[in-house]
Amino acid sequence: MKNNDKNFNKDKSQNSKTPFKPKLKSTEKGNLKSNRFAKAKSKPNPHFEKKTQDDKVTLENKTSATKRGNSRTKTENPKKEFNREKKSEEKFERRGSKTVFKKLDKKFERPVRVPAKDTKPSKSVNTPNPANETWRLNRYISNSGVCSRREADNLIAKGEISINGKVVKELGFKVRPNDEVKYKGKVLRKEKPVYVLLNKPKDFITTVSDPQGRRTVMDLVKKATTERIYPVGRLDRHTTGLLLFTNDGDMAKKLSHPSYEVQKIYRVELDKPFYEEDLEKLKEGLELEDGLAKVDNAAILSPDGYSVGVELHIGKNRIVRRLFAHLGYEVIRLDRTVYAGLTKETLGRGNWRLLNEREIIRLRFFNKRGQ
Repeated sequence: MKNNDKNFNKDKSQNSKTPFKPKLKSTEKGNLKSNRFAKAKSKPNPHFEKKTQDDKVTLENKTSATKRGNSRTKTENPKKEFNREKKSEEKFERRGSKTVFKKLDKKFERPVRVPAKDTKPSKSVNTPNPANETWRLNRYISNSGVCSRREADNLIAKGEISINGKVVKELGFKVRPNDEVKYKGKVLRKEKPVYVLLNKPKDFITTVSDPQGRRTVMDLVKKATTERIYPVGRLDRHTTGLLLFTNDGDMAKKLSHPSYEVQKIYRVELDKPFYEEDLEKLKEGLELEDGLAKVDNAAILSPDGYSVGVELHIGKNRIVRRLFAHLGYEVIRLDRTVYAGLTKETLGRGNWRLLNEREIIRLRFFNKRGQ
């Protein structure tokens, strides 16, 4: 029994030392396990190969970057590198339990501007002195609102104007700001230029005063300004439309002179339809008793032919009515819609308005036709 126990213990100890190895099935090509690993090694794995290639590329990029960084650090000045590190450290500071970026506070530290030491004195600009300004006597009288410049020349020639107590008949006399100009015992003052545009109604005469006591256009604009103004040009009693008033003698002379050929557009209402043949005759020009009269443009405005638009620059008396009468038509209604670029727009009949700054500048720089 003892021998049997010893043999059993020996077998037990031997079995504990050597691990258990399962028996593999064998085939003609060998073990199944060894064949499986051999097949895996023989077949290429595309995912694994791609991963290894990517790893190689990234590794090469890292090595090249490190080489470039090493070359830079070698070539750079060590002092600059030290200063760079120092500056980067100075960007931050500790405030309590927080780290603050110092550059945010720089906007509050604005530099104080110090004037330059070697500053040259600015050159004095030659501005005109109002005390040295002079005006021609006829212009001064015209701007005071008494009359036009041409009428002022007649007053000067007659000896009706006195300056500082002395009668002056010289047309080119220059008036200074301190001079006292009198007409019929009244002191004349240079007025501020005023420009008033009126939409004239019917049955008003274009004149400053009428001896027969009829209604004039001055009755319509008497509340427009305290300055003395007068009409530029004229409109017939039965003609309606735009009429300009001003105390600017130069402006009135320029707009009234035939050489400037100021544009005027009329709307004409006739007693019968206007034919195309007569329209062509009107455009070509008509020979009237005082010479050839030609319009700039004309057109039939209404489908029935009763309304005609006419544009012209000639300033002869009753020229529009005479043109249509020459062709055998009677003008029932005549309305001026445009004068020197000024339009009625929303200006009602019998109402007036002051010209705006843009319109005044345009009139002042108004040139002769064709310039």
